Amino acid sequence: MLFAPGSSLVVAVLGLLGVLVWRLREGSRPVTLKTIIFPPLGMATGFSMFIVSGFRVPLAWAIGAFLIGALVLSYPLIRTSRLVLERDTVMMHRSKFFFLVVLILFAIRYLARDYVGKIISVQQTAGLFFILAFGMIVAWRTAMFFEYKRLLST
Repeated sequence: MLFAPGSSLVVAVLGLLGVLVWRLREGSRPVTLKTIIFPPLGMATGFSMFIVSGFRVPLAWAIGAFLIGALVLSYPLIRTSRLVLERDTVMMHRSKFFFLVVLILFAIRYLARDYVGKIISVQQTAGLFFILAFGMIVAWRTAMFFEYKRLLST
């Protein structure tokens, strides 16, 4: 299947805009355990892509991608977002740099995907970057979960 040159970038930018809009809306709503836990659970359904053999990668690569997402790329998200208690409601407060961090992470992932895509298949690249993103989201949401519990226990 052939795509027009640049269509990959257009789709990636549309995805980025969707994420930015979602994050803006998310910041104006109260944070609950449900809003912390459901995004990674919903995203976990994406692992069904590995049913198709073309998406499969060696286990060491998958672990490496997950760890890079969880230990490296999640750190800026964790540092630029925090939960605060406003009256009886937990709200997300982001630093001024949060969206800059999201843009930088997008650029890193997009450029790395282009490089990695020259070494392995498009499907394997998609699988690896899905695992990387999943690691990033799980670590960020885990940090949010513990911060949420800490706020409600005080």
